[in-house]
Amino acid sequence: QVQLVESGGGSVQAGGSLRLSCVASARTFSSYAMGWFRQAPGKEREFVAAISWSGTSTYYADSVKGRFTISRDNAKNTVDLQMNSLKPEDTAVYYCAANPSLSALAREYHYWGQGTQVTVSS
Repeated sequence: QVQLVESGGGSVQAGGSLRLSCVASARTFSSYAMGWFRQAPGKEREFVAAISWSGTSTYYADSVKGRFTISRDNAKNTVDLQMNSLKPEDTAVYYCAANPSLSALAREYHYWGQGTQVTVSS
C-alpha cells in the first residue's frame, strides 16, 4: 500500500511558476514509477509527466514539454513537478500517482494522491 500526499498548489498569474511536491509513505517508494496527472472541470484526467523508479527516464505530455520538469528523490520519498511559464489552460487539480511500471495511462496507476489545485490567471 502506498499513500501519496501532494502539496504546493496555489494561484499564480500566467507566466509564473509553481513547484508541486508529492511525498509517499511506502518504504518501497524507489521501486515505483511515478506520474503526475491533472483534471480540469468538465474534462477527463490527463497525463502530465512520469518518471521511472530510478529517475533516469522521464516522459512529458506535449502540452507541457519544455515548461514542466519532473524529478524524484528516493532518499526522501518525494517526487516533484516544477512548472514554469504557466498558462491559464494549466489550471486543474494535479494528482501524483504510483505504479510498478512507467506509463502515461491513468488506468494503469495503482495509487493516487488526493490532488492539489493549481489556478493560473491571465
